[in-house]
Amino acid sequence: MEKRNPKHPRLVKILTLIVFWSMAVSAVFLIIEIIIAPMIVEDYSMDSLPRSKGEYVLMLVQCLLGIVAMLLPGKLMQKFRIIIPQGMYILYIIFLYCAIYLGEVRSFYYSVPHWDDILHCFSGAMLGALGFSFVALLNNSERVPVNLSPIFVAVFSLCFAVALGVIWEIYEFTFDGLLGLNMQKFAEEVNGELVPLTGHDALSDTMKDLIVDMVGAGTTSIIGYISLKYKKGWIEKLQLRRRSERT
Repeated sequence: MEKRNPKHPRLVKILTLIVFWSMAVSAVFLIIEIIIAPMIVEDYSMDSLPRSKGEYVLMLVQCLLGIVAMLLPGKLMQKFRIIIPQGMYILYIIFLYCAIYLGEVRSFYYSVPHWDDILHCFSGAMLGALGFSFVALLNNSERVPVNLSPIFVAVFSLCFAVALGVIWEIYEFTFDGLLGLNMQKFAEEVNGELVPLTGHDALSDTMKDLIVDMVGAGTTSIIGYISLKYKKGWIEKLQLRRRSERT
């Protein structure tokens, strides 16, 4: 029988419950706020920070996606018989909490300098680590196959992470158009109204996100390359692996 032997199961459970209920309770309150909030904020001041209906819709969409994202690892483990390392799972849960609850609901994106940049760099690094796992999983191996060049695996992981970053930007672009949101920061809010930016300014947020994603993914790819090249074992600690067929 395969032994999982988790080191800190209580910590994982507590973190998961905190993040899940933070987003679930927030979603309930956001639905109420969407009903009573005005379409446009007329009396706008930085002290009171009133929110329009569109802002509450954005936060609700993010909270619901966050809840789905929390349920996703469990479904993947069951369906594809994979094991997610505890360290990777904890980083994933912390990221969701920082990006959705703190970032959107608690407005850290607006009140904490470079909060968005930090999270994009962090997510790029995590996706880079996930890229190394995909090489092993697609080759039906618990580790990255030794016959693959470390530089090939590192470049694949970098491209994998950047591609997912592009998909995220497509998601933001799509929902901005469908729901009238401003996730890509293509507009400035002036007295509660969105005023579209033009030219280079309209592209700066999206391009900055992609660049920061690439920096985070590139850092992980370099670390992973060194780990594979010199058999350090660093990247393996964050690597997903298949569950043994034996039970």
